[in-house]
Amino acid sequence: MRKAQSVLDDYQIEGVETTIPFLQTVLKQEDVLVSPVTTTYIDDNFERLLSAISQKKRIFDNEVSPQLSSDDAEKDDCAALAPLPGTLIKLSVAVGDAVKKGQEIAVFEAMKMEHLVLASHAGTVSHVYVSEGSTLDEGAALLRIEPTATETQEEIEETEIDRDFIRPDLAALLDKRSRLLDAARPEAVEKRRKTNKKMIRENIERLVDPGSFSEYGGFNLAAQRSRRSVEELEKLSPADGMVAGTASINADQFGSDKSNCIVLGYDYTVFAGTQGGMNHKKTDRLFHLAEQRQLPIIFYGEGGGGRPGDVDIYAASTLDVPTFQTYARLSGLVPRIGIASGRCFAGNAALMGVSDILIATKDTSLGMGGPAMIEGGGLGVFAPEEVGPVSVQAPNGVIDIVCENESDATDMARNVLSYFQGETSAFTSADQRDLRFAIPENRLRVYDIRKVINILADVDSVVELKSAFAPGMLTGFLRIAGRPLGYIANNPAHLGGAIDADGAEKAARHIQLCDAFDIPILTLCDTPGFMVGPEAEKTALVRKTSRLFAAAGSITVPVFTVILRKGYGLGAQAMAGGSMHAPFVTLAWPTGEMGPMGLEGAVRLGFRKELAAIENKKERQRMFEEMVAQAYERGKAINAAAYMEIDDVIDPATTRDRLLQAINAAGPAMPRFGKKRTFVDTW
Repeated sequence: MRKAQSVLDDYQIEGVETTIPFLQTVLKQEDVLVSPVTTTYIDDNFERLLSAISQKKRIFDNEVSPQLSSDDAEKDDCAALAPLPGTLIKLSVAVGDAVKKGQEIAVFEAMKMEHLVLASHAGTVSHVYVSEGSTLDEGAALLRIEPTATETQEEIEETEIDRDFIRPDLAALLDKRSRLLDAARPEAVEKRRKTNKKMIRENIERLVDPGSFSEYGGFNLAAQRSRRSVEELEKLSPADGMVAGTASINADQFGSDKSNCIVLGYDYTVFAGTQGGMNHKKTDRLFHLAEQRQLPIIFYGEGGGGRPGDVDIYAASTLDVPTFQTYARLSGLVPRIGIASGRCFAGNAALMGVSDILIATKDTSLGMGGPAMIEGGGLGVFAPEEVGPVSVQAPNGVIDIVCENESDATDMARNVLSYFQGETSAFTSADQRDLRFAIPENRLRVYDIRKVINILADVDSVVELKSAFAPGMLTGFLRIAGRPLGYIANNPAHLGGAIDADGAEKAARHIQLCDAFDIPILTLCDTPGFMVGPEAEKTALVRKTSRLFAAAGSITVPVFTVILRKGYGLGAQAMAGGSMHAPFVTLAWPTGEMGPMGLEGAVRLGFRKELAAIENKKERQRMFEEMVAQAYERGKAINAAAYMEIDDVIDPATTRDRLLQAINAAGPAMPRFGKKRTFVDTW
């Protein structure tokens, strides 16, 4: 019966009348509480029950003061009333007490919360109508305060708050947090310093805008409470070896709406950066936030795979963790930049490999299995530095950018992210007249394509990717008048600019990446075509070079092509997205030359019999050179422009202006939410 009363008293139903008051009245009748009740009780006592409701009587000790009825009290302006339905758990004053306006006079409990009742005016308590423990309706009279005779009523003076005072609950929190920070672990910090490495929190602090990092899961500890004390785990596993949260990066350039990011980093000082149960859970939490809000991710990887010492986990293999699948699912949705440093193996390496862009320090060893796994597989004993060093992983294309140390890698990550954040307003450019002299007059003489790119782009805006891999094809990002562009360019210093299998895959993947995030593409063409020959075909050339056509054929971002010198055959078409009319604009410099194949080869094949008929070698060579010169005149870019095969031949010094005009004419990418491509190849 008491439980039923309590439940009914907790109900708050407004706007319609209910049977609750009637039921409360029935349950509070003395004969109901102490005597057996028959099914005719309501009928037999109906009039009495209705009378009890109308008079608002309550069958509790001392509930109604003999001096004043509850009805009269509730009409009295000097009466203090119950602010809401609930139980009176404390009367703070008694009859005869003087009170000030705003003073606490009672405490109510409703829905497990306490509510203060304050005096509406100053005076003296003359009557108390209820007792502690009473369950009351909203508006029920509690007590009466006789107003003071003075015109100016006394009020409770506001207590001056000491804003620097630390309450015990806050002090406990701050103490707990301090025990989990690097300052509380001098031994771990010192050990880290001996290897010339930084703590993960130091790297994150350098990466993000000042004061913008909001950490998630900072109180996590390793799932080892059944074998270690909490105090020991606080020292050994703060944040369970994973520092993660949200932050803004480059807000000063792109504003708050484009600068929000997810930042994660393994802490190598916690069980060698291994992946524990709690840090997997935390990682998944942040990945889901990135997916929901389309937030870019910067991810520091250093350490190994799963942690065998986490015993507080009910699992046989833990192969059902969603971390790797979730991170992979983000491909094409948000840009993901990985920063590898030191020893990065197994699970750490897998996450770095799935990232869109991988930056690594020179001391990085990156591999799908570390020395312990290699030895366990019976494959030999190796030092960590022998497994996937930068000297291997940069030339083979695994690493996109190699940096000297963690600070440089962090700065580079912030810079790379900026190309996905949009346009900048501050920029400078080199003297564009230098482009007139960038290509030698001797059409057979090589030149430095990187110099051309740096003159054309905004000063200090060029970031090259995979520079040690497939040296015949350059890929990266640059800006023109603050506008971000992805670029691919042939390198005539390697194979004369011919496109080999590695170069084609490198360019095709970069096209996918740019298209996925609406970054326009600039192609700088100087190629005799695809690499040919029996040895080249052993590299799966047919399929790999075809990736260039396949990738370019599925994009929606505008392409801008400039033919610097050679534009021959299928290779030149691939550099232009499949056709010289595929780009938004196709331009050429006066040095441009075009044709279905290289001039020398075309002459040798087309005039083989005529040349073979000339017995004198010098005369044969003279005739060959004359035919090549004639072919060059026919294949000049200006002749191709006359047939509308390309759009224009321009003064190299105006290239930047013409590109900017085309970028403006092409317009910005259409606003979108969600993925544009299913995923971006990792290779």
